[in-house]
Amino acid sequence: MGTIRKFNGDWKQIFKWDGARSRMYQNEEVNQVSETWIIGKKEGAENFAFRYYEVGPKGYSRKEQHPYDHGVLILQGQGEVLLDEETHLISRGDIIHIPPDILHQITNTGMEPLGFLCVIPARREKEGKIVWAEEGIDFD
Repeated sequence: MGTIRKFNGDWKQIFKWDGARSRMYQNEEVNQVSETWIIGKKEGAENFAFRYYEVGPKGYSRKEQHPYDHGVLILQGQGEVLLDEETHLISRGDIIHIPPDILHQITNTGMEPLGFLCVIPARREKEGKIVWAEEGIDFD
């Protein structure tokens, strides 16, 4: 059985989905980022996890690299994406492929929220075990 998340936000301002699970996390001193899991283990997705991130003004995602790729669609705002050692300007409608093992980070360079969808594998290897992507996450 598939899962449909009906969009119930305002396309211009508020992105929310019924049944989604959210949390806030902070990077360093002042940065707040919200993470919303729209489709994942709970919905029985075997091959991917579908998430929405919202980065506050002058905020940024974690600087990370993973042994799997990401697909990202910018829904609102403007910013920069670091891919390995190169920085690229991004804005609404841009789609980003982040290859495996590439250092990456998304930064909001504007005064409005930067919102994006991110698709990753449903499961991955962690400390020698295969785990679900959302395993160990505490949602609000």
